[in-house]
Amino acid sequence: MFNAIKFSFTLIFFSVLFSCNEYQKILNKATISDKNKAAEKYYKNGEYRRALNLFEQIIPSYKGKPQHQRIVFFFANCYFQTNDYYLASYQFENFVKSYPKSNRAIEALFMQAKSQYMLSPRYSLEQKETHKAMDLLQIFIDKYPNSEFAEEANVYIQELQVKLEKKDFEISKQYYTIRDYRAAINSIDNFIANNPGTIYREEALFYKFLSSYEIAINSIISKKIDRLESLNKIYETIKRYYPETIFETSLIEKLEIAGKEIEMLKQI
Repeated sequence: MFNAIKFSFTLIFFSVLFSCNEYQKILNKATISDKNKAAEKYYKNGEYRRALNLFEQIIPSYKGKPQHQRIVFFFANCYFQTNDYYLASYQFENFVKSYPKSNRAIEALFMQAKSQYMLSPRYSLEQKETHKAMDLLQIFIDKYPNSEFAEEANVYIQELQVKLEKKDFEISKQYYTIRDYRAAINSIDNFIANNPGTIYREEALFYKFLSSYEIAINSIISKKIDRLESLNKIYETIKRYYPETIFETSLIEKLEIAGKEIEMLKQI
């Protein structure tokens, strides 16, 4: 058993070694034609880094020839497959500019946008790349609404939109966290107005309620009753849109405290 495993590892080792030696020979000594054949073989086998290096070497030699278009597309996709999305986006854009009438121009335009989509960072970071991706995806959809890639492009736009909404909402929540409740309410109102269909609307209304509650409960006596009573309006708005709101328990607890506070103030 042990000998069989040892033999297998030895076989794999020499196979990899031979493969590396063969690749280095092609990379350094093969003709342009042989490099092209090897590059396409590596590409089909999913060995994109090897294919990329070979394509990069031979692209200048095929400029102006029929093969150039095919090589440039594969070259761009190699960057995408190796997660170098900046260069992938650039190379797909270059392909579209060089071959606007190619039967792969639509795919290349989509891949340019998809590469940019892949560069979109997590919501808490600067979203310049996200906005750029959304612009490119929207341009693609507007230009090719019936393309086989249009549905996927729409999914990406929706994902990026949610990411931008989350960033804006987290900023609003941050005002609540630092106890700047008036700023939190203003920010939440703006957020809801700018994103009427957002998935964060229910939670945004809840934080508006919490901020209003903190302002009311800590108000001077002359303004306290009106502010405490106004909490019911926010609660009714939440219940109207979200009858089974996940924040029901917390809302009721706060309203009960507010109610007791109102009764006490009315007896003064």
